[in-house]
Amino acid sequence: MRVVFLGSGEFGVPTLAAVASRHKLVGVVTQPDRPAGRGGVLTATPVSAWAQAAGVGEVIKPEDVNASEHVERVRSWKPDVMVVIAFGQKLSVELVGIAPAVNLHASLLPRWRGAAPINWAILGGDAETGNSVIGIAPRMDAGQVYATSRREIGQTMTAGELHDVLSGDGVELMLGVLEELGAGRARGGVQDESRKTRAPKLTREMATVDFRTSGEECRRRINGLSPWPGVSVRFRGALLKLLRAGPVTGVEGEWAEGAVVDVERGVVSCGEGAVALLEVQPPGKRRMTWGEFAAGHRPRAGEVIECN
Repeated sequence: MRVVFLGSGEFGVPTLAAVASRHKLVGVVTQPDRPAGRGGVLTATPVSAWAQAAGVGEVIKPEDVNASEHVERVRSWKPDVMVVIAFGQKLSVELVGIAPAVNLHASLLPRWRGAAPINWAILGGDAETGNSVIGIAPRMDAGQVYATSRREIGQTMTAGELHDVLSGDGVELMLGVLEELGAGRARGGVQDESRKTRAPKLTREMATVDFRTSGEECRRRINGLSPWPGVSVRFRGALLKLLRAGPVTGVEGEWAEGAVVDVERGVVSCGEGAVALLEVQPPGKRRMTWGEFAAGHRPRAGEVIECN
């Protein structure tokens, strides 16, 4: 089939590569280059970088994909289908009317509709999540579901790790749906609106943790916001980024909230229970295990880590 791919983030790159190898990729639509890093250097999206390096299809980077000139450009490619993954712009009725459009979304819809479903699955304490391939609808992520895949969420799994797993899982899921569409066999199911939840965009202001809450809540927050925006605390007055946490049971005694209970294992007391800090990153240093951090900084039992 003739395929147009609309996407921007790293999440869609494995599927883009697979689609290009199985079908005729006639065009790629992505977001414009944006300033990145401390130097503010204009940087292409991961999708743009891959497509241009591979030399497949035409690539356009519109500020507004729904502008008439861009809609006509996509129409001129004469696609049989449009694949949408983490594109970043809402698509107009006119645009999606050019050809059947399917979207790979990283949740088991209707749970976690929105911009950050992977993070919110961990923040929400879900035991499993997955991918959904859906049709495009006027309301965000509300289209008919053509196929799903499922993944267990480990208790020490970070959002970054889950992102990469689901990104890989999406390849065969999307290829299967495209095969069904090409054969005229694709059938979608209506989402149960009573079960919908929202996954709003993350912000830098969320990059905190409160040890006055439960150990379970702290574990979810640290893992769900890793690597971005990341959770930071203060140890001896200096910032310390918390990159991975794990569950803890059986902590005894009265401890202040945020106190290091077990120096070797990185166990920190919370308002209810405790949490194990498994990986951290001091300012200007690489990420490291708690054991490596403790060997260099020698925290004391009862020493308090302060919420930032």
